[in-house]
Amino acid sequence: MLTVGEFSKICQVSVKTLHHYDRIGLLRPQKVDPFSGYRYYGKEQVERMLLIGRLKHYGFSLKDVKLLLECKDERVLFSKLWKQKEKLKLQKREMELVIGELSAHLQDFERTGDIMGYQKGYEIEVASVPDQWVLASRQMMGVKDFGNYYSGIYERIAREHLTPDGLRGAVYHDSEFDPENSDIELIVGIRERERADRVLKGQMCARTIHRGGYSSLSDAYGALVAWIEENGYEWDGAPYEIYKKTQFDTLIPEDWETEVYFPIRK
Repeated sequence: MLTVGEFSKICQVSVKTLHHYDRIGLLRPQKVDPFSGYRYYGKEQVERMLLIGRLKHYGFSLKDVKLLLECKDERVLFSKLWKQKEKLKLQKREMELVIGELSAHLQDFERTGDIMGYQKGYEIEVASVPDQWVLASRQMMGVKDFGNYYSGIYERIAREHLTPDGLRGAVYHDSEFDPENSDIELIVGIRERERADRVLKGQMCARTIHRGGYSSLSDAYGALVAWIEENGYEWDGAPYEIYKKTQFDTLIPEDWETEVYFPIRK
């Protein structure tokens, strides 16, 4: 048998961590001396400890690791590992996007000497937006839920033999924004006006174009709010986004284009 120190060295994990795993039932020592309290591990437990370390390395929580080790269904285990791989791939893409945004920020900072200069690159105009006939799906949702609800709209378009006109966007009805749960209305424009759910009423709007991923869309919102105040306007309705170029056009995030609209009045 191996002492806790020997087991610690072999598995490259601290004794403190082994004590914690014992407390939570993740990896208990094979034997505990009743007089000294010394812990002893069997050599066959090395494989289990190394697997725990690998699963942690893959990003699983200790709670998830415990469930994985207790699972006897190979198909379930494979499915959970595959889903974690997809999750890591998504995180990698998001991190690459963040690195790209940071690189652009550094370039702008180096050029202007202003750490907030990137916020001043938006061209803002007053636009008279026409009425737009749309199918709509409005509920409390998170940004991560957009794909599911858009799928429902496009399934309806196919089922009812409707014709999309190219407009796709999101209207934000809440007075405050919560990325996990907000009152959001997803919209898709259609040509069959008489079969639309509603009309997105045309009105005067302050408009700008955001180029890049959605994680930095707040920069466009901030630029619009500042411009509205500086030019003597006030909000006159819910702001909304129109997605002009997206991943569905097989474009990388740096080439995405989103038009952001704030209804305004003098």
